[in-house]
Amino acid sequence: MAQQTYLTPEGAAKLKAELAELTGPRRAELAQRLRAAIQMGDLSENADYHKAKEDQAFLEGRIQEIEAALRTAVVVEKTDSDVVIVGSRVTIQEDNYDPEVYDVVGVKEADPRKNKISNESPIGSALMDHKAGDVVEAETPDGRIRFKILKVE
Repeated sequence: MAQQTYLTPEGAAKLKAELAELTGPRRAELAQRLRAAIQMGDLSENADYHKAKEDQAFLEGRIQEIEAALRTAVVVEKTDSDVVIVGSRVTIQEDNYDPEVYDVVGVKEADPRKNKISNESPIGSALMDHKAGDVVEAETPDGRIRFKILKVE
């Protein structure tokens, strides 16, 4: 059985839009590139043909990956829950550092540079099912950290 993928409504919409782009215009463009390369003849030494075939394999792999993620997706709607769940925005503070705000999302949406952390990451999993005021510990690659949950939205 496939593992469930947690997505926010925005994440699901983004994946659906990417899938539509890949299965529509991108696939058609790649088919045209392949036809043009084949018409050049001698495929064994045709770099354009080999590059187009590689690109096609990558495209089809990404399409399968997105389809599998959407097939097993659990879209988590925003709730007024006071505990941290996928889809929550959490403000935390570690010792004497400034507070930080994170969106807890599923693995497919995680983007630490945009403060979107996976519910399966060390900090994300430590936050799950806790509420404002709780002090939580997480085991990270840099060692154990303790932080306080200031706010859950």
